[in-house]
Amino acid sequence: METERVTEHEPPAASRSESETAPGAAAPEGAHAQVPDPRERAAGTRRGQAVHADRGPGDATSRRRPDDAAAPAPDRNAARGAARRRPPTTSAPPGPPGQAGDGGSGARQRPQHDAVDSPGTPDDANPPAPQAPPAGAAPDADEAERAERERRGGDRLRFVGAATRRIARGVDLDETVLGLCRASVPAYADAILVYLRDPLPVGDERPASPVVLRLRRSDRIPEEQRPGAKLPLLGAAAQDGSAEGAAEHTEVRPGGPLAEVLRGVRPVFGNSAAGAEALPELLGRGCEVPEGGRAILAPLRGRRRVIGAAVFLRRPERPQFEADDLLIAAQLATHTALGVDKAVLYGREVYIADELQRTMLPDELPQPTGCTLASRYLPAAETARVGGDWYDAIPLPGSRVALVVGDVMGHSMTSAAIMGQLRTTAQTLAQLDLPPQEVLHHLDEQAQRLGSDRMATCLYAVYDPVAHRIVVANAGHPPPVLLHRGGGAEVLRIPAGAPIGVGGVDFEAVELDAPAGATLLLYTDGLVESRQRDVWTGIEFLREKLAETARLTRPGTAPPLEPLCDEVLDILGPGDRDDDIALLAARFDGIAPSDVAYWYLDPRAQTAGQARRLVRRALSRWGLDDLQDSVELLVSEVVTNAVRYAERPVTLRLLCTDRLRVEVGDDVPQLPRLRQARATDEGGRGLYLVNRIARRWGATRLSTGKVVWFELPLTGGGQLTPPPMPLVIPEDDLGLT
Repeated sequence: METERVTEHEPPAASRSESETAPGAAAPEGAHAQVPDPRERAAGTRRGQAVHADRGPGDATSRRRPDDAAAPAPDRNAARGAARRRPPTTSAPPGPPGQAGDGGSGARQRPQHDAVDSPGTPDDANPPAPQAPPAGAAPDADEAERAERERRGGDRLRFVGAATRRIARGVDLDETVLGLCRASVPAYADAILVYLRDPLPVGDERPASPVVLRLRRSDRIPEEQRPGAKLPLLGAAAQDGSAEGAAEHTEVRPGGPLAEVLRGVRPVFGNSAAGAEALPELLGRGCEVPEGGRAILAPLRGRRRVIGAAVFLRRPERPQFEADDLLIAAQLATHTALGVDKAVLYGREVYIADELQRTMLPDELPQPTGCTLASRYLPAAETARVGGDWYDAIPLPGSRVALVVGDVMGHSMTSAAIMGQLRTTAQTLAQLDLPPQEVLHHLDEQAQRLGSDRMATCLYAVYDPVAHRIVVANAGHPPPVLLHRGGGAEVLRIPAGAPIGVGGVDFEAVELDAPAGATLLLYTDGLVESRQRDVWTGIEFLREKLAETARLTRPGTAPPLEPLCDEVLDILGPGDRDDDIALLAARFDGIAPSDVAYWYLDPRAQTAGQARRLVRRALSRWGLDDLQDSVELLVSEVVTNAVRYAERPVTLRLLCTDRLRVEVGDDVPQLPRLRQARATDEGGRGLYLVNRIARRWGATRLSTGKVVWFELPLTGGGQLTPPPMPLVIPEDDLGLT
């Protein structure tokens, strides 16, 4: 019948999907109800499977071909209504299924195509098997397009993942920006320019106004690796790698196009309305931006504010950027900005740590008479640049020097702060000329005042170059190693003592010989202790290393001090250091007895004249007759001041080494003070003379009084360099007669 031919027309895509996914569903209102034939259902199912195999998963309407989408889909209900309005046709009565193909009258009167499409034909009774497409046939266009989109999407995800990992590996600012450049070129762009604020705000700092962007780094594919049209912006390769034509500094105008793009945060194409105005402001008006969608301007926004911008460029022969590339640029910009924020904060922490450690340790070691010093300090790691280890060399009266090395537990900011307080306390106690054991006792009390868990080890030694002796006291620190001039090395046997901060313990001092040419090595436990060896094994290894190094030098000659420190640090293998290291080396040169003159003078009115005569004789013995006038003048003034207030004998000592040092001691603890005398004052000009004539001078308080000293440098042949302002003063004004 005619309705059978109508129902056999292939329905539209959406309707067909409904009929295939829901077979046997109720017919729409107004349509003839039909009893589905099982053979028709089977044939329809096979056709539906074939259609679904071509279209793939998902909504059928969303994957319609472009030419199908333009044509309107026919209405199935309208087709059925038209079938009801047609006049009924005569059809043969249905017969048995076996006789349906015997050529009934109804079947012979139908057209040939109706007989083929009709579900009651013999072909429907035995439908042919679906034929596979011929070999080599082109895949469906929709399937190929979908596969291409999936492939490109996967490539973008993999690129973004690899790029963000590379950016995140950066610790400092340069590594982060370099990671962005290396990840973008050439995989994403042919060239990149990265601008950052100058200066970069740190944390909650209020940024400077106006906003200035500075070209931090640029990168691109070399011309020889990518022949073709050159980028107008970059031109030929510059010698320093910078971008030719791009502005080095750009001031962002408030309310300008560049400011609007930076405020919007989202990347924009270079040929967009916003990008076309913002790029010339950033790069300079004379720069040519690649035409089309081959430039992207991406703002770099950190945690709190915009900190810069990145420009991605492609060559004309390369495909333009697409809309999805804006998402990639946004991801790269976001990770880079956060990395820059992290790097800036890390840089500030490193700066604070370096400054703290630098101020806690001496900027340079003094060079006292009769002793040569060298030092080294190594932090525990690059990420822990501060620690509790310290060393110090403190000049003392009598040309002596105090050698200090200590170690506070831990290597953190707290350890460094405690170390700084203990070092300051040790310097103050050393200036009082206290014995080493008394210094450690006061340090122990200071550590207890800082807290119950503030513990440290310390070794304090005082070297006297005149007596060639050294006094050492230890507070739980590794013992020093003494390297003799002949090449032998020994570990000094001194009482270990308890660490500083324990409280309630006594410290014992030991006096040892310090022969000329010997080298004393003071160190912290980070040099000798590690995961591979204990402290005493490391100390023995250090002793053997020193002896081996000494054998490499000429017999009877001490090894150079600076290279010796480097050799000592070489005992640490790669990754063999768990703690920071402080190293202090002292070469004992000593002062020969023939270069020392020492006298006790009674505090009398005639003492100044006696001191001048003794000094004159000593200078004549040393061949320094040219210094007599200057030295006698200064000695007379200092001795006169000492005799005026002293109650016990005054000491006078002259040391002749590479300089002439004069020391005058008395039992009065008050230190002299330099002041400007008025024209009517009778006194107050003595220290003024010392300050003008002597190269260096000072006063040190002792436990039994004080010492005033001054130094005069020697020139060739024992000549004194002339004073900056010669003074001629009558003896009557100085009270010398």
